[in-house]
Amino acid sequence: MLDNSLSDEAARQFQICNSCRYCEGYCDVFPQLFSLPEMSAAQATHLANLCHNCRGCYYACQYAPPHEFDLNLPAVLAELRQDTWERHARPQALARVFHAHGVAVAAALIVGFALLFFAMAALRPEAGEGFYAYLSHNAMVLIFAPAFVLPLLGLALSLRSYWREIGGGWVTWADLKRMSGSVARMKNLSGGAGQGCNFEQGARYSNARRHAHQATLWGFLMCFAATSVATLMHYGLGWEAPYPFWSPPKLLGVPGGILLCLGTGALAWLKLRADKGLGAAKVWGGEMAFVLLLFTVSATGLALYAVTGTGAVPALLAIHLGAVLAFFVLTPYTKMVHGFYRMAALMKRSN
Repeated sequence: MLDNSLSDEAARQFQICNSCRYCEGYCDVFPQLFSLPEMSAAQATHLANLCHNCRGCYYACQYAPPHEFDLNLPAVLAELRQDTWERHARPQALARVFHAHGVAVAAALIVGFALLFFAMAALRPEAGEGFYAYLSHNAMVLIFAPAFVLPLLGLALSLRSYWREIGGGWVTWADLKRMSGSVARMKNLSGGAGQGCNFEQGARYSNARRHAHQATLWGFLMCFAATSVATLMHYGLGWEAPYPFWSPPKLLGVPGGILLCLGTGALAWLKLRADKGLGAAKVWGGEMAFVLLLFTVSATGLALYAVTGTGAVPALLAIHLGAVLAFFVLTPYTKMVHGFYRMAALMKRSN
């Protein structure tokens, strides 16, 4: 159930914003807010997930602290988003645990899964090339197929619950096109006029966070495409790993891994420089844990490719697979969900 005090505070701040309207061109939140005849809890939840936490509105606001109105819209929307993700997660308790103790949970899972894979690698299959010389293809499928599908199912149920709460209707091609264009360009991190946002500090406009998000997004999609293409090649063409550098999985996976590494590294650096008071401060560790988990997945994958054919492969393979499995298992409970919720919010915008 939505925290009423949080919803009431969001409504108070929205009312002041609606009277001022200075920030109308900053992002999608404000035009949508100003078009509403009245504010409901569901509409506040929807607007919170439209917000990309660029913080430009806070630094431009004449009613921000120390003004008596005490407006901090980025923080209240971040808290409202966090409440949304936790309420719709299945089961909710796991989301709360991760967001409160994210680094410890992610590290424990990576270590635990890595030890499991290292132990399995000791029972080497009788035949196999590349990584399959240490862990058979069938064993990988048996482990990773349910670890991928079941969390996705949980995420789908969470999104369905959110969509119903905000009153989402049928999605049209125009909705998908608008959402895709906004996500691809990270339009809501542009500051409205393309100068970027104030995530690091109020006096400095920068596109650094926008570019870091784009690197992370496209790097992740390229890595996912590499895995998908390799699966099609394995089952459809009978072309089994290992693959040469000029093959599609490598041409997608290596640049994708580099982009993902650079993007998540930049996001972590920017997060360390930003004001915690303009976000959901109580879950800062969980948010950072998600970024570091993605970085670990990409960095260990690149390192594993670099040490192919050496004695470092068994240990590094176990660490990489442990990180990937931890990422899959934790997907419905980490900040990974924010991308799906924001895409849904962007599609709902004109409904």
